[in-house]
Amino acid sequence: MAIARHGTGPRAALGAVASQVHPVFMTPPLAASGFGAVLGGFRDPNLAIFHVGVAFVALYTAHVKDGLVDFHHRGEDDDHPLTRRGCHLALAGSSTLFFLGAAGLWILVDPVATLLALPGWLVAVLHAPQLDTNPFGATLGYPVGIGFALLGGYYVQTRTLSTAVLAFAVVFVVVLAGIKIVDDATDYDYDRSVDKRTVAVVLGHRGAHRLAYALMGAGMVVVAALAVTGVVPRGSALAVVPFAAVAVVARRADAELATMLLVRASYLFFALLVVAVWLRPLDGITYPDITLLGPYTYLATEVLWGSIALALVIRAGAVRAAARTALVLYPFAYVWDWYTLTVGVFSIPMRTGIDLLGIPLEEHLFMLIVPTMVVGVHETLRELDE
Repeated sequence: MAIARHGTGPRAALGAVASQVHPVFMTPPLAASGFGAVLGGFRDPNLAIFHVGVAFVALYTAHVKDGLVDFHHRGEDDDHPLTRRGCHLALAGSSTLFFLGAAGLWILVDPVATLLALPGWLVAVLHAPQLDTNPFGATLGYPVGIGFALLGGYYVQTRTLSTAVLAFAVVFVVVLAGIKIVDDATDYDYDRSVDKRTVAVVLGHRGAHRLAYALMGAGMVVVAALAVTGVVPRGSALAVVPFAAVAVVARRADAELATMLLVRASYLFFALLVVAVWLRPLDGITYPDITLLGPYTYLATEVLWGSIALALVIRAGAVRAAARTALVLYPFAYVWDWYTLTVGVFSIPMRTGIDLLGIPLEEHLFMLIVPTMVVGVHETLRELDE
């Protein structure tokens, strides 16, 4: 029985088998494995290449299994290069290679390296038809596989896991889950017709759109926060800029074009993270010391953020709403602030020393600025959604 559906002979069979190598979707997981190796110091290049190879056969397994289910079982795809038997043979071959590679990791590194590689293969064989019929499995399968590829690439270099690599793995999962939601929206009509419950089907186009960009935004904020606090190399914050810029453009595009833009932006994001970890371009930069302002330090920060909050509510036409919200919350905030200062929960050394009604002047301003900022951001987001 033939392996290839189109043509006969070894060349047709080889071409059909090779057709399941999909560079666009294989690149991020393989890059994540390499990034993990770089983050781990790239102490053993041979082990790094070996781990990338193990990740590759797991990805190949995923593409063959998806093709088998989507074309031969569901009739979802219009065509597929492999026959049903060809799919089964390719699955058997790639799975055999994976477990040989997993055994190699056990011998060359330790059992933990094998356990970190195993989820990639499990996601591959279970994605269709088990995981892709519900919103969690359909959305998180691919990102979780990338997260484990990152952890595994790091572990084979260090034999341990650090806070930085765990943080990056979480960021990758969150950001790529957002991209996957946008991607799944391109098949909304078909998925809905066959009761395939992706996030887009469950939440609708608008709800899925909001969730997707909220996840990507959260991922970028986390990277910036981790870079500022030194959990990850400070240069990692530079990777946020181009991804955020592309996301702003993609937000107004249709699902298909947005997916193309975001996938390529994720490549750039990965590449810049590698540069940040490898070269550490911002590590020698020190943060500005605003305490040079002395007793006016706290007040200066309130002037800055208060101006931003005021600009937001004016732009959104929400000055009245912000003022009402701030005034309603003020008595509760005042009592809370007075009590915590009185019992010594915290202190404010960099202030003017001017007190009003038993608490510093700066705290009165703080209690007005925070609700104003919240209202301004809320109304701005609502305007963007509309």
